[in-house]
Amino acid sequence: MKRFALVGCGRIAKRHSELLGSGLIEGAELAAVCDIIPEKAAAIAERFHVPAFEDMDVMMESVRPDAVVVLTPSGDHAAHTIRLAKHEVPVVVEKPMALTLADADAMIRACDENGCRLFVVKQNRFNVPVVRVREALESGRFGRMVMGTVRVRWCRRQEYYDQASWRGTWAEDGGVLANQASHHVDLLEWMMGDPISVFAKASTALVDIEAEDTAVVVLRFASGALGVIEATTATRPTDLEGSLSLLGENGTAVVGGFAVNELTTWRFDDEGEADEEIRKKSSVNPPNVYGFGHQAYLEHVVECLASGGPALVDGLEGRRSLELITAIYESIETGREVPLRFAPSRARLGRQS
Repeated sequence: MKRFALVGCGRIAKRHSELLGSGLIEGAELAAVCDIIPEKAAAIAERFHVPAFEDMDVMMESVRPDAVVVLTPSGDHAAHTIRLAKHEVPVVVEKPMALTLADADAMIRACDENGCRLFVVKQNRFNVPVVRVREALESGRFGRMVMGTVRVRWCRRQEYYDQASWRGTWAEDGGVLANQASHHVDLLEWMMGDPISVFAKASTALVDIEAEDTAVVVLRFASGALGVIEATTATRPTDLEGSLSLLGENGTAVVGGFAVNELTTWRFDDEGEADEEIRKKSSVNPPNVYGFGHQAYLEHVVECLASGGPALVDGLEGRRSLELITAIYESIETGREVPLRFAPSRARLGRQS
């Protein structure tokens, strides 16, 4: 049984604690929780009958878990991961892994130097229809790729950002691209391959925050295919969709719903008997934007820890989408098309004022 500890007891900790604390992850259990706000840690601790701590180092020394999950504000991920790596225990960090490439590199280096594994949460890769699309892509069913698109049309009102002072700030969070759409950016890159350039525009349309709540991005991939990212938290009155579309010379697939969890289009030139079954079994929309992927993701982590096998998203893989997001912010600030493999100079994400 792998014992997991949580650092950070905010919004996303509810999902992780429910899965680990309720026995929903085979071979795993919740061992302890930590937050600098005692009331937050106490609420989860009392529900699942585990100890609560205010200091992560004290927790790690007292409980000695088999893995620790970093669920603190995005701007703190790097410092907390580096600090936790010293305990030589595998670290699981929520998205985005960091806000700057330098911080991401420091996290990877710290885990390497301390001999502990680094996992980055990208749970949408484990959604059933996303898995089916990836399998079709790897088997060559799409043929030459033409275009890939992701759309995030969610609703986040001012009260959401007012819940914590770090939300929507450049230093600690970023906007819709770095936060809500980071999973979708990862999916697009995972499916379409290496991007070679991006051009982006953004605005802050309906809320009072430093960063953007709305953005559009055009990408060119090394394959010659094009891509589009449409992301906003200014959808009203409620969440509308989180979707992925792939267009190839031999087929088209669209995964929609509001959590990239509902297969809405599955059409190929070489239709087979299995395709109808895929359509029937891959069309379930979850009750909220978190979807079902966290359970499959944590099961994957447990399997990796037990077998020593490779992680689908380790530190280096998590860094890839951060590099793309950083390039997008650079384009927003400069008003120019930005090539990948660049040195950011204007992007504000992660900067301390």
